[in-house]
Amino acid sequence: MNLEITIEDDRWQGLDVLSHAAISAVLDHCGLNKEICEVSLLGCDDNRIAELNTEFREKPTPTNVLSWPAKDLSPDEAGGTPHPATPDFTGEIALGDIAISYDTCVREAAAAGKNMGDHVTHLIVHGTLHLLGYDHIRDPDATLMERIEVEILGKMGIDDPYND
Repeated sequence: MNLEITIEDDRWQGLDVLSHAAISAVLDHCGLNKEICEVSLLGCDDNRIAELNTEFREKPTPTNVLSWPAKDLSPDEAGGTPHPATPDFTGEIALGDIAISYDTCVREAAAAGKNMGDHVTHLIVHGTLHLLGYDHIRDPDATLMERIEVEILGKMGIDDPYND
C-alpha cells in the first residue's frame, strides 16, 4: 500500500503504525489489493482541521476526522454496497485523503474512557470507509457502515465503539 503520511503535529507519535494497520484491515475486508492502493493521511491539530472543515464543509469547528475520496463510489440506493474501487490507467487505485485531529481524538477518547490507540484506529477505519463510498447520512447507509466498522475492528481485537 502506498500510504503518504504528513505529520503537522508532533504529538502524533505512532500514527504511522496505527494507520497502516487500520487501512490494511479495511482494504483486506473489502477485498482490495493493498499493493495498488494509495491513501494520503494528515495528522494535525484542532486549528488545522477546523480550517479544513470550514473550507470544505462550511463548518467552522474542529472535528475528529475528515475524508476526501478520489472518486464518488457511493451506492445508488440507501443501504446499498458502494461501487467498487478500480485501478486507473496507471494500474493503481487512488482512494483519497484523510485528515485527523490529535486534540479532538484525545478529548473524545478521554470523555468515553477509551484507549487512544483504539479510538484513532476506529477513526482511520471510518475515514477509509468514506474513501470507499460508505457514508452515514442516510439511516440504512449508517447502519451498514457501522456494522462494517465493528466487523473490521473486531478482527483487530478492538471492542465495538458504538456499544459503551
